[in-house]
Amino acid sequence: MLRATAGGAGLFRGYRPDMTSPQGFLGFWETTGSAKTFTHPLDPALLDAYVPRRARVLDYGCGYGRLTAELAGLGYRGVCGVDVSAALIARGRREHPELDLRRHAGLPLPFEAGSFDAALLFAVLTCVPTDVDQEAITGELGRLVRPGGVLYVSDVPLQEDAFNQERYRRFAARYGTFGVFETPDGGVFRHHAPDRLRGLVRAAGFSVVAERSGSVGTLDGRRAERLQLIARRTADPAAAAADRPEPGRSGPAPE
Repeated sequence: MLRATAGGAGLFRGYRPDMTSPQGFLGFWETTGSAKTFTHPLDPALLDAYVPRRARVLDYGCGYGRLTAELAGLGYRGVCGVDVSAALIARGRREHPELDLRRHAGLPLPFEAGSFDAALLFAVLTCVPTDVDQEAITGELGRLVRPGGVLYVSDVPLQEDAFNQERYRRFAARYGTFGVFETPDGGVFRHHAPDRLRGLVRAAGFSVVAERSGSVGTLDGRRAERLQLIARRTADPAAAAADRPEPGRSGPAPE
């Protein structure tokens, strides 16, 4: 059973995500973004190799519970979905009333350290344009996943095609980061150098043990390359920082 805490101590007490676009990047997910159909797929075989069915799983940035519901359908019973968007959580509760979906606008989340055996972070960092917000999120997951537990990240690296390269350049001065861009419907998104994603994971106390890449659909109907990382929570940050797996490496599920 998950045990909630009243406040939570540490670096992220009282943290609220920054609002960086003209409407605030979170505002998009309370309005236009809350009606989107999410497309970033789960890899059940990859999940199954590292996360047993009995695991307590946090789906952070769960949106309307699409993957939370898929996890439940695969036999994961201890799953909790959390999102910052009230509109997305309300939609999720309508579509999946059987799920444990919770809205928490800030950090820390109201769970004790080590409450989860695994966490999913699926197409979340791409929706968070600032370094400080990304680091706060991954740092909080480092607090919540127990030593030996697993973080499964799936996100969007920098794309090489002309369309994406042009919009990276067009918005670089406004946001100060190559890879951040706006969409015509008001969204603000970020694509990352792969080492940025690996570095976020390692800095949060995880050791990357497997990687996968492939092509996925996007919210605007295009295709994009994605990077998946499986990382294990370690009690030794130095070990996490030193680890760099070979792509495609795999290993057993956590004990």
